[in-house]
Amino acid sequence: MNVFDIIGPVMIGPSSSHTAGAVRIGKIAGALLGEAAIKAEIGLHGSFAKTYKGHGTDKALIAGIMGMEPSDSRIRNSMTLARERGMEVSFSEIHIDGAHPNTARITLTGSGGKTVSLEGASVGGGNIRIHKVNGMEVEISGEAVTFIILHNDTPGTIAAVTHFLAEQNINIGSFRLSRRQRGGLAVMTLEVDSPVTNQLNRELEKLPNIISSTVLAPQ
Repeated sequence: MNVFDIIGPVMIGPSSSHTAGAVRIGKIAGALLGEAAIKAEIGLHGSFAKTYKGHGTDKALIAGIMGMEPSDSRIRNSMTLARERGMEVSFSEIHIDGAHPNTARITLTGSGGKTVSLEGASVGGGNIRIHKVNGMEVEISGEAVTFIILHNDTPGTIAAVTHFLAEQNINIGSFRLSRRQRGGLAVMTLEVDSPVTNQLNRELEKLPNIISSTVLAPQ
């Protein structure tokens, strides 16, 4: 355990779980969308559903979607800022069997028509776990540099990605693959040991059968 786990992050708000963690979940959703969100549909489970207004979880999630950090003073006004940017926002209470009490399911629509969905939990001390992207199971903590790569499930795609990273002298710390069906849409997540530039990620996206690649810096 490190000091961050004990005292929590620098943040705005009353609760690291309900505020800092929520900001980080929203920020990953926004990063995956890759364009300005014009619609955010957010389902809240468990404790999130019961206390989100009092703890400011709604404001935190929207702030994260707009790219804010947990320490950003604008979090308090994020709902107003979202309306000013033309973002349509809705919240609902949902139940997810077996889910952590602080779980959110976010579906975003972007200004260019792109959509993305994400399911993640705030597990304490500002730490998070992302469990689903576009309905496919993942395991993302945000604690390491992470690639989230949407791709077509075709032979050689994984090998092409790992070979490319090896050529760049980037070591893979963990790898996970999820797919809806054989030969359909798939997502691979890779945690790596080195910083990654935007240029390198753009080059990776040019590989055959890659739909999109998003790189998350450590949270």
